[in-house]
Amino acid sequence: MKRKLMLLLACLLASIGLVIAQTPKKVTGVVISEEDDQPVVGASVLVKGTTMGTVTDIDGKFTINDVPSSARTLKISYIGMKTQEIPIKTGTIRILMKPDAEVLEEVVVTGMQKMDKRLFTGAATKLDAEGVKLNGMADISRGLEGRAAGVSVQNVSGTFGTAPKIRVRGATSIYGSSKPLWVVDGVIMEDAVEVSADQLSSGDAETLISSAIAGLNADDIESFQILKDGSATSIYGARAMAGVIVVTTKKGKAGVSRISYTGEFTTRLVPSYNDFNIMNSQDQMGVYKEMQQKGWLNFAETSRTAESGVYGKMYQLINTYDPTTGQYALLNTDEAKNAYLREAEMRNTDWFDTLFSPSLSQNHSVSLSSGTEKSSFYASLSAMHDPGWYKQSGVDRYTANLNMNHNILKNLSINLISSASYRKQKAPGTLGQDIDLVNGQVKREFDINPYSYALNTSRTLDPNTDYVANYAPFNILRELDNNFIELNV
Repeated sequence: MKRKLMLLLACLLASIGLVIAQTPKKVTGVVISEEDDQPVVGASVLVKGTTMGTVTDIDGKFTINDVPSSARTLKISYIGMKTQEIPIKTGTIRILMKPDAEVLEEVVVTGMQKMDKRLFTGAATKLDAEGVKLNGMADISRGLEGRAAGVSVQNVSGTFGTAPKIRVRGATSIYGSSKPLWVVDGVIMEDAVEVSADQLSSGDAETLISSAIAGLNADDIESFQILKDGSATSIYGARAMAGVIVVTTKKGKAGVSRISYTGEFTTRLVPSYNDFNIMNSQDQMGVYKEMQQKGWLNFAETSRTAESGVYGKMYQLINTYDPTTGQYALLNTDEAKNAYLREAEMRNTDWFDTLFSPSLSQNHSVSLSSGTEKSSFYASLSAMHDPGWYKQSGVDRYTANLNMNHNILKNLSINLISSASYRKQKAPGTLGQDIDLVNGQVKREFDINPYSYALNTSRTLDPNTDYVANYAPFNILRELDNNFIELNV
């Protein structure tokens, strides 16, 4: 009787274990990209050895119901990532997907084709855009300075839109321009105007549209390829005799969907004379008085010079008669002259504070990219706002970019590249000298670069008074109010 009871109990326990073993279970988990710790959307999750499976949702999560208890492994796959096989566990399973990076041969992009670097016989240098980009600098071409051997880059002007002086193959040319040719995604970017090296360092308004890639968003650029020797000429002809800079923009990648936003805020403070070894008005007047005592600043000397300051203005006031009052603007007495010079001595004009103001510039860029094995696309929008650091300056720029590719056959694809940009800009000091040879009229030009003017102008001058510059009455504030350009391109 006792033996029968024990046998019955053993059978009962065995049947309970069999029922538990055959009970379906629920498997949950989340799939994460190891590269950026973001959820992988649309990853395929299969129960190995069965036809059961699902795909991950927008948060990378998945749930599979009624999984046989005999199942032991999950198989997870996604385009562009390595397939993973993970043992089934209780609770939420966290799965890290690694990118399926293939080892690619280094290639040279010439703008016309891509070729193995080992087969390329010319001299070329490749630069990644991330290594070239300068924070707060909208024109990425300025960041090429010092990045490649044998390439000379001189940023002769800080005004947006002006091209840096870039020399790839020699600094001079007898027959033509020594500027390199820009090629963006296989498209030659012609300069809107031909600007000489001398014009780049002048105040010529044409320099504002001299940069071929000022309309490109720096966040859209992937790399630069600089072709330095005669091989560039064989591809593009005589236009490439000074070298070629090939720009490759970003494109969508198979199996990777990404939305990206970049925001830059750059502040510029008013320059200070404390950063320069420049005399104040008292020191300058001490030098002027010594020069006047030696006869270098008397009336005869100052009346026929191209430039005159405090002493020239003093002599002008002494000789200015007002018939309505019957008085001269300044009495020709030692007491009146000393009082005038003492006022200039204590003036200590801060030209930086007069011509500059603190500014906060902004640059915003948003991009969307995605792709499959057949198609890919990349789209972006950007907006830049710079209120201007000095008087009569400022720029707003907007760009849009679309790059789509579709593989029809193995060796046939369609590529659509579209870009647009709009710039509204204000810049001072763009009206130069104008000579009328018929009538003999000359409109004199002035150096009104605010930074240069603040550094090189005496602090004894009154910013609200006219002085003599280039043989003509001149006041920097009134000149800036009239001598500027508004650009819409």
